[in-house]
Amino acid sequence: MTDNTAKTTQQTTAATAAPVTVRVPAKVNVQLAVGAARPDGFHDLANVFLAVGLYDEVTATPADTLRITAEGHDVDQIPLDRTNLAARAAELLAARHGIEPNVHLHITKDIPVAGGMAGGSADAAGALLACDALWSTGASRDELLSLCAELGSDVPFSLVGGAALGRGRGELLTPLAVGGAFHWVFAVADGGLSTPAVYGEFDRLTAGTDVPEPEAAPELLAALESGDATALASALSNDLQAAALSLRPSLTATLEAGTAAGALAALVSGSGPTTAFLVKDAEVAEEVAAALLASGTCRQVRVADSPAVGARVL
Repeated sequence: MTDNTAKTTQQTTAATAAPVTVRVPAKVNVQLAVGAARPDGFHDLANVFLAVGLYDEVTATPADTLRITAEGHDVDQIPLDRTNLAARAAELLAARHGIEPNVHLHITKDIPVAGGMAGGSADAAGALLACDALWSTGASRDELLSLCAELGSDVPFSLVGGAALGRGRGELLTPLAVGGAFHWVFAVADGGLSTPAVYGEFDRLTAGTDVPEPEAAPELLAALESGDATALASALSNDLQAAALSLRPSLTATLEAGTAAGALAALVSGSGPTTAFLVKDAEVAEEVAAALLASGTCRQVRVADSPAVGARVL
C-alpha cells in the first residue's frame, strides 16, 4: 500500500468513525522554582506538578473542516478559532501524519480559565489523544509527548497526570511517587492573569539579583511520597507568587481568608490568579470553601482531591 493510499484509507475511516471523548485533569504546582530568564526568553524550572480532580472533556467528531465549540464555565473567555490550543493540537497531529485536520472539537470546561491550572494545556492534550483515536494515527506515547512539548510547557503533564517533576521549561517530566490523597480548595478570582505578564513581572522583581538554579526541594518530594499533608504544607512554594501578587494585590486577602478558615497552607496556583489551599481532609475542605465564599474575596470555589490520572479516553 502506498503512502497516499494509506492516507486516503485513514481519512475515509476517520470520516465515519464514532466520536471520541477524552477527560483531562487540572494541575496544581506544589513547587514552582523559577530560574533566571534564558536567552530564548524562557526560564528553566523545577516544577512539581500534581494533577487534581477537576476535569475538562474534549470530544472529537468527524467533520468536513476543523471546528471548535465549547460549553461550561467561562467559555466566553476562550477563543473558538484556530488560535485555541486544542485546534493547534489537532493541526499538529494531522500535519505529522499528512492528513487534513477535519474534526469538530467540543470542549466541556470545568477547569478555571486563565487560572494557573493548565486548562488550555489540558484541552490541547485531550485534543491530541482524541484525534489520535478518531483518526487511528497510532501515535506512540513518546510521539504524543513530543507533540505536547511543541504545544506548551504544561501540555505534557496534562497527558501524563499523577505527579511529576518538570525540568527545562517544565516539559521534561520525571514521574513522582505519591503515598496518599491530598485535599484541596481552589478559589477562582475575577478575570485571568497572563502567564507571560507574570513571568515578566518576575524578571522585573528579580532584576539585579542572583537567581539560583531551580531545584526540587527534597522535603517536598518526601512529603508527596509519604502522603503527609502537614509535611507537604510546610514545603509548598511558588517563585511566581510575588509577581502574581504584585500584579493582583487583592489575592493576598484571598490567601489570608483561606488560611484563617483552617487551611494547612495557601499559595497562588502557577501563574495565578487561582489560589490553592491544602487542607487536612474532605470535611475541612468544605469548611474552608464556605468561608472563602463568605469572605467575598473570590468569585467561586472548587473542592478537589489529588493525585488524578492524566488524559484518558472515556
